[in-house]
Amino acid sequence: MSSTSLIETAARRQRVVVVAGLVLVCLLAWAFVLVGAGTGMSIGAMSTWQFPPPMNGPQMAGAWDAGYWLAILAMWWVMMVAMMLPSAAPMILLFGQVYRRAQSGGKPAVSTAWLAAGYCLAWLGFSAAATGVQFLLEKAGLVHGMMMWSLNPWLSAALLAAAGLYQLTPLKHACLAHCRSPFSFLLGHWRAGHSGALRMGLIHGAYCVGCCWFLMALLFVGGIMNIFWIAGLALIVLVEKVAPHGRATSAGLGALCLAGAVYVVATTTGVLT
Repeated sequence: MSSTSLIETAARRQRVVVVAGLVLVCLLAWAFVLVGAGTGMSIGAMSTWQFPPPMNGPQMAGAWDAGYWLAILAMWWVMMVAMMLPSAAPMILLFGQVYRRAQSGGKPAVSTAWLAAGYCLAWLGFSAAATGVQFLLEKAGLVHGMMMWSLNPWLSAALLAAAGLYQLTPLKHACLAHCRSPFSFLLGHWRAGHSGALRMGLIHGAYCVGCCWFLMALLFVGGIMNIFWIAGLALIVLVEKVAPHGRATSAGLGALCLAGAVYVVATTTGVLT
């Protein structure tokens, strides 16, 4: 077998390793979400098609001791990995390919793992902030302690309106452009070595957080552990970042969020009965 054939065979194997690793991490993250993400509750019990969700019922909030804080942080983080990592797959796979060509004799699969780790660490930062917001909203009686969805229509309307408006801002489009152009991102942020890969993953993850953080905040509206909202938002993010006409999709989603805010206000004030 020629040296060229050996290189091609090694490249294919490296790609298989990276793809298998991504699939495994995503499957484990989704499995964790589907069994309740450590909350001790059935995800079916915390899910509803109703919009807005029921704004009544007992609020059996968690004790918010150290163990509960860690459990909620883990819930958010693993859920973000499950929702966001698939949309980052094109950039991660492209990095492995570019790294293989740039670093002769290097280990692309290892460095790709560092890149993915950096990406997930960026979402850990978001998850820590979301955990703190959940604590404050729950203590204020605005979010259900068990069902983890909004109990206040004005909070729901405000979050929907803010998310809708954010979809139309230059910051949203700038972050989305980085997410939709992995090759341009790699050209502009390339760093050598494992620490460089980790840093690139953090930067790309930060752009991704900037692109999607308001969409993730909508989980407070429909339910943090509402599987319909989790799956729906994950699909929307994937379409925004990977499918053609991502900017038009983003604008359409913004209009839909604004319409949702109007609907919530109208039902609350009795305009729609």
